[in-house]
Amino acid sequence: MLLRVLLPLLILGTAVGAEDKDESGSWFSSAVGAVVEAVKDWGSCKGCKALLQDGQELAHASEDSFVNWLQDRCESAPETDEDVCHGTMKHQAHILAQVLQRNSFENSSKTFEALCSTMVGLCDLPDFEPWTVPSDEILNSSGRTPTPFDPSRRRPSPSGETPLQVIHFTDIHIDPLYEPGANTDCSKPVCCRSYTDHDKPGNNKMPAGPFGDHKCDAPEALETSMYEAMLEVAPRASFAIFTGDIVDHAVWNTSADYNERIIKQAYEKMKSKLNGIPVFATAGNHEAHPTNSFPTLEAVKGSRGLYHQLSQLWSGWVDKYAEYETREYGSYSTALPGTKLRIISLNTNLYYRLNLWVYRDIDEHDPDDQIAWLVRELHDAEVKGEQVYIIGHTPPGDRDIVRDKSNFLDQVFNRYSSTIAAMFYGHTHVDHFAITYSDYTERKAENARVVSYIAPSLTPTSGMPAFRVYDVDPVTFGVLDSTTYVADMSKPEFQSKPQWTKLYSAKEAYGGKVKPPVTDAKEELTPAFWHKLTEAMEAEEDGNELFDAYVARKSRNWKTAQCRGDCKAEEICQLRAGRAENNCFKPKSGPQIHHKRQLSERRGEHDECGRLALSSVFEAIHSGPSEMGRALDTVKAELERVTLLNQKVV
Repeated sequence: MLLRVLLPLLILGTAVGAEDKDESGSWFSSAVGAVVEAVKDWGSCKGCKALLQDGQELAHASEDSFVNWLQDRCESAPETDEDVCHGTMKHQAHILAQVLQRNSFENSSKTFEALCSTMVGLCDLPDFEPWTVPSDEILNSSGRTPTPFDPSRRRPSPSGETPLQVIHFTDIHIDPLYEPGANTDCSKPVCCRSYTDHDKPGNNKMPAGPFGDHKCDAPEALETSMYEAMLEVAPRASFAIFTGDIVDHAVWNTSADYNERIIKQAYEKMKSKLNGIPVFATAGNHEAHPTNSFPTLEAVKGSRGLYHQLSQLWSGWVDKYAEYETREYGSYSTALPGTKLRIISLNTNLYYRLNLWVYRDIDEHDPDDQIAWLVRELHDAEVKGEQVYIIGHTPPGDRDIVRDKSNFLDQVFNRYSSTIAAMFYGHTHVDHFAITYSDYTERKAENARVVSYIAPSLTPTSGMPAFRVYDVDPVTFGVLDSTTYVADMSKPEFQSKPQWTKLYSAKEAYGGKVKPPVTDAKEELTPAFWHKLTEAMEAEEDGNELFDAYVARKSRNWKTAQCRGDCKAEEICQLRAGRAENNCFKPKSGPQIHHKRQLSERRGEHDECGRLALSSVFEAIHSGPSEMGRALDTVKAELERVTLLNQKVV
């Protein structure tokens, strides 16, 4: 209860003020007044920041007391099972305490504003200080000679040669505790586990099938089925791209050993089931324990075990120096042998808004110097005449990337847009794309510079299990087509043997809808093409056939909802948002997870359980006015008693 934190603080204040007993009464009055005002204002940005300030004072006084307070608040979070809340607190609260300790009392307002915006939507996103990435300085300091930027330079024309095949899969979220027959209608954010006797096979009315359910993460059987399907539909695949998130969504119940075991099993299965196809991978936010926790080197002053493990598991797919880069930073740059293609894997988790370490130093321009490293790698590729694929977990223009870091990355992407053939991401769990522009004030085909291909997930919480296959020019490495394959869970044969079929080809579905049409098999799907597609969607007046088809494909034809008016405008805005400040996202007021089943019942956009990890913390802090009022009444009574004792001492 709130009482457990307020009383120790107030008693501590008595001890501190014992040298001047005459002022003790006024100290208590001001303390109570501050808390009362915070309660009155709760539900506002001001109130949220006031509560964080109280939390900051407690974190400075005692980190353990701060954590205990948050765990006590689980009693006031009725929408979340107590074990889910306590497990989340156990993992996340110590990080939040360190973040609050790091920030001075005088300069915390911006940090509090950002946290209150991210977690409970009670503040507007804070403004960030503009910063121009000092590319010339970065290159000069490393002994490189900067090359002048030529804005007229464009990517090379298609070669017309026989295309390569490239597989893209993401967000597999394998649940090793998935149990066929377990309850699919449980009280947790993700089901199909024997959490209770009622959830066990034979004891429930909604048993899970052997290959998965929309309310659960992916069983290993579904994972194996996907790899078998990849070899069938892409027998000529040159390599695969995996954009992260292996560990399941039971974020309250992970451990370092558990995550390490699941990650190891997943990559070993990729190596054994994909017949030697190299996989170029990146780390997802769920790979970390605690979930979303990606501190900088400066913050932890030592080894980061996840990066060491990934370096070992990616060995053989990347070169030796890339192994070293992964071990140190969780990112790498490596060449595809025998080609002029370079693959750069970004650690986007350093910019993930639900990574609490982001708020430790909110104004830091370049965590782990990753942007400077990216400038050097892209410069070297440009000088060598290489083409580049950038891969990462979270799309840089997504609402889950902090806006200043997205802006800084976007500057680099624009500078080297003629070298970047395409970018590939996951995280959102849905099938879509995003466009980077040289001018976001006037987004049009002529200034569309780079396209991000954002793949749908294997885990079925957002739709049908899916993966993509790209047809790629073997010289320019431009994407000629993108085909999404799905296993339709509504088919009666799914639970005996999933059938993976083509959902759609981008060129077949959209090539004839733009002007001029793009239908030639050897013609690239350029950023301009994708922008023209958004124009065609926007121009529809009757029926919205093109746009509706796109919306249905996002979830792979699962729980398709009509999207009109503001919904349509925001959707198109997101497609045109290679930069986060331009994505039209507006934080929703109140805790971001309100119901145990929200993970699978939403339309399927974004990784809601990753959000649960931190939203639960803030939902626990956010108690109703009546409950807080009762706590304050108790505090006031205790204050009167302590004040009388002080007066007797005097």
